[in-house]
Parts: sequence; C-alpha cells; structure tokens
Amino acid sequence: MNKLNSLAFFIFLIAVSSYAVIEWLGDKDKQADVFFDELTPEFIAEHLKSDIFGDNGQLNYVINADRMEHYADLAVTHFEQPKYTLYPKNNALPWKMSANEATLYDNNRVILENRVRLYATDKNSLIQEINGKHLELDLKTNIISSEHTILIKGKGFTMYGSGLIVDLNTTQMTLTEHVQTIYKKTTS
Repeated sequence: MNKLNSLAFFIFLIAVSSYAVIEWLGDKDKQADVFFDELTPEFIAEHLKSDIFGDNGQLNYVINADRMEHYADLAVTHFEQPKYTLYPKNNALPWKMSANEATLYDNNRVILENRVRLYATDKNSLIQEINGKHLELDLKTNIISSEHTILIKGKGFTMYGSGLIVDLNTTQMTLTEHVQTIYKKTTS
C-alpha cells in the first residue's frame, strides 16, 4: 500500500504542477494582451491640421502633422513630422516649430525630438532660429526649454550651448551653459 500511496501522491503532484504551469502561461498571455491593447492607438489621423483657440477666442497655436496617434489609456498623443505655429500672447508675430516627432501629454506639454527647429517669422527678431535634438514646449505658457545641446542663429552671430529657456510671450531667452559664440563680420 505504501508504493500505491507514493505513486498516487506523485501523480497528484504532477497534475498540480501541470495545472500551475498552464495557468501561469495563460496569465502571461493575458498580460501581453493588456500591454498590446495599451499600445494600440484609440484613433489615428493622417495629414492633421488643427487650429487651437484660447478662452478669449484668440488663436493660440496651429498644429500640422503627417500622422497623429492618440493613446487614451496612456494619456498621450504622438505626432510624426509635426509643425507648430505658436502665437504669443502679446500679439507679436508667430514663431514656427518643427521636428521629426513629438509627444503631447495631458498637461499640455509637448516633447519634440529629432531635428527640432524653432524659428521666428519676424525678420527683425534678434534670434532667428534655434536648433536641437530635444525641446520641450508648454502650450499653456509658450515657454520652450531644453537641457540638451542647442544651436542658436541670430542676426550676425551663431551661439552654441545647453540649458535653454525661451519665453515666446516676452521673447526673453536664458542659456544655462554657454559654449561658444561666433560673430559674423559686418561691413559698414
């Protein structure tokens, strides 16, 4: 009887182990499905153009993008080839901003990455263009910032640095780390 009990116990142990492995693999597939569902966009827009107005009816910004994907569960929107036209609150001429990709978060912060370019439409602006790999834009305040290396082109100069903060409403710029400025010789 001892051998029979041992054999029954051994078979019971194999059955419980098999059931546990099957449940574990099934749960793993469910987790993969949940993860995949979160990465599936709720909606997609091709050739997007959107005008965003403020509470006072004034145009705040315009966004154009080749493709937009909205992920509701993650509360983010991803853009491919975005082009922003930003209108300062002081009715100054707009600034334009472009990148290869951007991510918009619920708090109206946009992270633009890969070949980011900010440029003035005002030909008389001291700063004409800012280039970098990564810039962050706050759509509520029109403040642009970056901790990454940037290149600033202006009237008669080119500046390299990092740690940038630009307020488009006041046109004030702060550069935390200045690396080099190259002045162009002007003829009198």
